Amino acid sequence: MTVSDSKKLFHEQFPYVIPGLYKRIVDEMLVELNLLNHQNEFTKEYLFCIGLTETFKELMKGYKPENHLDLLFESLCSSTNFEAKEIKEISQKSQKEFNDKKSKDILKLLKEKNNSKLYPSRILNLGIYILISKAQDFKEKNGSEMNDIISNIFENLNLSTNKAEKDIGIYKSTILKMLQAKELIEELRKNSKQGK
Repeated sequence: MTVSDSKKLFHEQFPYVIPGLYKRIVDEMLVELNLLNHQNEFTKEYLFCIGLTETFKELMKGYKPENHLDLLFESLCSSTNFEAKEIKEISQKSQKEFNDKKSKDILKLLKEKNNSKLYPSRILNLGIYILISKAQDFKEKNGSEMNDIISNIFENLNLSTNKAEKDIGIYKSTILKMLQAKELIEELRKNSKQGK
C-alpha cells in the first residue's frame, strides 16, 4: 500500500475537514505509519504504542470538535494497517507498569521488558521519552541532568542517542509552536470580536 493509497483510505474513513494547524501533523503521522508498516523488522511493541497514542494526544490538544478525535486516530491507524483499539490497550496497560517510578527503575524495567531488538523510529523514541518524562524524579532535574538520563536510557537500549535527541527536540518545538499558534488564533478571534 503506497502513501497515496493510505491517504485516500484515510479520507474515506475520516470525511471531515482537518483544521490547517493539525493537517500537517496528521499528514506526517500518516506517512510515518505507512513507512513503518512496510518495514519487515518493525514490530508493534509497547513503546511504539505508547509513542503513537501519547504524541497523538499531545499534538492534537485543542482540536475541535473534540469528539472527532477517536475517529481521527482510528482512521490514521486503519488506513496504514494498524489496529487502533489494540494500540490503545497496549499503551494504557504498559504505561500503568511504569507509573510512579523513578528514572533508574524505569530504565531497569525497560531493559527487562526489552526482549527483542527494537526497531528504531521516531514514534518509538518519543514513546521512551514520554515514559522517562513521567518519572517521579525527572521533573526535579535540570536540563543537562535530564539529557543525561535520556542519553543513558537510549544507550542502554542500543538506540541512537543522536537520533533520539533530534526527535525529542523536534517534538518539543512542535508542541511549543502549536501552543503559540493556538494563542495567536485566540488573540485574533478576540480582536475581531472587539473590532466589530
